[in-house]
Amino acid sequence: MTVDRLGLVVHGGRPEAVAAAGLVRTWCAEHAVGCADIDVWHDGGRRSAREEVEAGGDPDLVVTLGGDGTFLRGARLAAENGSLVLGVDLGRVGFLTEVSASAVRSALDAVREDRFEVDSRMLLALRASRRLEVPAGMESLIAYGRGPLLPPPQVRPDCEVDPDWGIPLDVTALNDVVVEKLVRDRQVSVGVYVSGRLLASYSADALLVATPTGSTAYSFAAGGPVVSPRAEALVFTPVAPHMAFDRSVVTAPDEPVGLRLLERSGPAAVSVDGQLRGVLDPGDWIGVYAAPRRLRAVRLGPMDFYGRLRERMNLTDAPAAVADGSPAPLWSVTTPPPGDLAHLALLTAPDGS
Repeated sequence: MTVDRLGLVVHGGRPEAVAAAGLVRTWCAEHAVGCADIDVWHDGGRRSAREEVEAGGDPDLVVTLGGDGTFLRGARLAAENGSLVLGVDLGRVGFLTEVSASAVRSALDAVREDRFEVDSRMLLALRASRRLEVPAGMESLIAYGRGPLLPPPQVRPDCEVDPDWGIPLDVTALNDVVVEKLVRDRQVSVGVYVSGRLLASYSADALLVATPTGSTAYSFAAGGPVVSPRAEALVFTPVAPHMAFDRSVVTAPDEPVGLRLLERSGPAAVSVDGQLRGVLDPGDWIGVYAAPRRLRAVRLGPMDFYGRLRERMNLTDAPAAVADGSPAPLWSVTTPPPGDLAHLALLTAPDGS
């Protein structure tokens, strides 16, 4: 792959991320690749994804140096112009990042020499009954040292505005879209629609729609299912609902999820991948659906998602199961799979387990 421009997204609060950024800049200088820091703000404000990538020269490759939160920042920018994104892991959980800081130079070499695969991930898109806005003074209440908020999303110029279908917002989510209460003593009351049909009206702390990638984030913490990032689905999960039905609902990718604030609901914040993007009032609604664009992440080898799940979530074996002895491999790891299993994706650890 020809890499002419590289965009850097760095977790400035981590010295190791800053040091790794120096390695990336050195690699770029050695290979005559333009390099620019993106998703930075020196004038007290943040910019839309389109403005950020244009300021960075429309990079071919976005490299994130940090944890999964930093990767989400880079994904927001990479998805804007279809560039590749490579995550360098300096965080604590690391479901999204691909390589360690010590391997960043070899990873860049692999990309330049086409020794990689593209991991295509589902993104979420939004329509709404009106443009999202953040009330004046709210930013100072929720900043907590995190820096300025992203601006409210603009209207997508390439999509039709329709009074029934709503306003297409120029925003995408890799993890989730969340509608949550603004004050502690006032839950949100929301009518939830799947494929245009009312599922139920909820009173809850929050309601969220996640991608398979985002199923291990907020949705998981709220009791939602773990979904393979290779799956195509939307995951709706209520958070602390005041009703008997508190389960997640997994929909097909062409089945949108609509959330309408009911008349007696408190106001609700709309967050996209953890970033506050606006506030809804009773009567407002948003529609969440699979975006036509995809995130293109660099994958240097097979992703052992379930091994990573076991490690990151500290999964332990039941004592009774361990007492029965160590399990043998379910399928042979020394010979190719037989014809009826040839279509399956099977991974083994280096030790054959």
